[in-house]
Amino acid sequence: MSRIGKKPIPIPGAVQVAILGQAVNVTGPKGKLDWRMPAPITAAVETSQVVVRRPDDLPQNRALHGLTRALIANMVKGVTDGYAIGLELYGTGYSAKVDKGRLLLNCGYMGRGVGKVAQFEIPIPAGLEIKVAVPTARGNTEPAKFAVTGCDKQLVGEFAADIRKLRKPDPYLGKGIRYAGEQVRRKAGKVFAGGGAG
Repeated sequence: MSRIGKKPIPIPGAVQVAILGQAVNVTGPKGKLDWRMPAPITAAVETSQVVVRRPDDLPQNRALHGLTRALIANMVKGVTDGYAIGLELYGTGYSAKVDKGRLLLNCGYMGRGVGKVAQFEIPIPAGLEIKVAVPTARGNTEPAKFAVTGCDKQLVGEFAADIRKLRKPDPYLGKGIRYAGEQVRRKAGKVFAGGGAG
C-alpha cells in the first residue's frame, strides 16, 4: 500500500481541502465530508494537491499510509462527481418509490403491503438520495430500477447493501433485489419422477 500512499492527490478547481492536525475537511459541488486521519499519518495541501506522509516504514504505518491516501482520494472524488450504486427489483408487482424522505419497497412478501401500503419503509440517511428510474417490475425479466447516490462512498455502499439484504435474489426464479448488472447463479427446479407400477 505504501506505493499508493506516495501518490499525490490532485485537487480539482471546484474542491476545497482543509487539513488541521488529523482532521480532514473536503468541500465540493456534491457536498461536504469530514474525516479524522489515524494518528501517526500526516497530510498537507501543497500546490493544488494533497500529499500524505508516514513517519517511518513500520508495516502498520505503511498500511495506514496507503489507506489514508485512498480514503482522502475517495472524499475528493465523492464531492466532485459523487458515487452511485444501482439496484434492481425482480418479481411481478415488485416496486420502489420515494416519499417524504423514505424509500418504499414492495418485494412480494405476504401479510404486508396490502393495497398501497409498502412492505418496507426505509428512512433515507442524510447525505444520500434515491433516484428511481423504473418504479415497477414486470415479471422476472424487466426489473424495477433505482440507484443510491451520494458523496460518501462508504455510506452509499452500506445503505445499498442493507437494501439488498431485505430480499436477496432467489436462486430458482431470480426474484429479489440485486445490484445492477449482478448475475445470479440459478439452480434447476426439483424434478419429480412419476412412480411406475411395479
